[in-house]
Amino acid sequence: MSGIEELPLRPELRGRTPYGAPQVPATHRLNTNENPHPLPAELLADLGAALGSAALELNRYPDRDAVALRTDLAVYLSRTSGTQVVPEQVWAANGSNEVLQQILQAFGGAGRTALGFTPSYSMHPIISAGTGTAWVDGHRRADFTIDAAAAAEQIREVDPAVVFVTSPNNPTGTAVALETIEALYAATTGVLVVDEAYTEFARTGTASALTLLPGRPRLIVSRTMSKAFGMAGLRLGYLAADPAVVDALQLVRLPYHLSSLTQAAARTALAHTDALLATVDAVKAQRDRIVDALPALGLTSVPSDANFVLFGHFADAPAAWQALLDRGVLVRDVGLPGWLRVTAGTTAETDAFLTALGEIAPDHRTTLGD
Repeated sequence: MSGIEELPLRPELRGRTPYGAPQVPATHRLNTNENPHPLPAELLADLGAALGSAALELNRYPDRDAVALRTDLAVYLSRTSGTQVVPEQVWAANGSNEVLQQILQAFGGAGRTALGFTPSYSMHPIISAGTGTAWVDGHRRADFTIDAAAAAEQIREVDPAVVFVTSPNNPTGTAVALETIEALYAATTGVLVVDEAYTEFARTGTASALTLLPGRPRLIVSRTMSKAFGMAGLRLGYLAADPAVVDALQLVRLPYHLSSLTQAAARTALAHTDALLATVDAVKAQRDRIVDALPALGLTSVPSDANFVLFGHFADAPAAWQALLDRGVLVRDVGLPGWLRVTAGTTAETDAFLTALGEIAPDHRTTLGD
């Protein structure tokens, strides 16, 4: 059998590795930012009925434009953001990654550039490479925040076709101020994508970039049902933007890209929004509990508006990661020297994490002068 190096692979893909968090045996898996709470029984019952009904017509193609689903998503966004969103402004696909891929297919491509402020969601440069779009790393301060003036200047110099801003940012967790997003949009001649996968977990008073949509036809806000809704296995992502952006994406989307079952399941979940989002406060409480416990262990964290915490400092983060795994707790090594990321889980999972962290911290944390 031949290896991948013998295939006529595109040059920009050679030497790359696929995206994926390590899935190794562990009692407590806190590395992929899933919502740890099971779906409510009443939703599961309605899901069964909805999927059974949709299955009766699986011999037919699904609604190609997912109009009913987009209508329900527009209602949800309007209700939770305070900004009126209409169905023509909404688009949905198989996870937010397909949404981002369609954006790059429509607005990126050969001879065009995407820019994102790393460290951030690692799929942004991967999808850029997959669509033949050049990638440029944007600058962040040492505390992982974005300097609006410096970032706007870099955008003007690079003139990217697509700019990514992740808010709250993954893996650091902090939301980006609306004033910063406004400054970046003003400097962008292409489209500005605000990736809000974790926005439902934001601290009180944190506004969504949806409020900036009016009058900004090149602004795109992407969301997912994988996190706060606890529907990671559904693979449903969506965006809100000017209707012209939605029209552009329909030029590159595959025919009937969202199955009838996916559309039915997503609509059923949206009908149970209040029950599903009732777990958000519980997750935030565990996140804040982790943040509050770190100083006593000689550790610190980056302020988080997400369902995870970036914590450190460690003399050797991979060694600390392994020490936690040895105690049954799987967290994420995101490749930032001195830092690890942990998902806020259930109370029991947080107990296990903090106990394990307390055992390893004295041997792995940095000390003053290191």
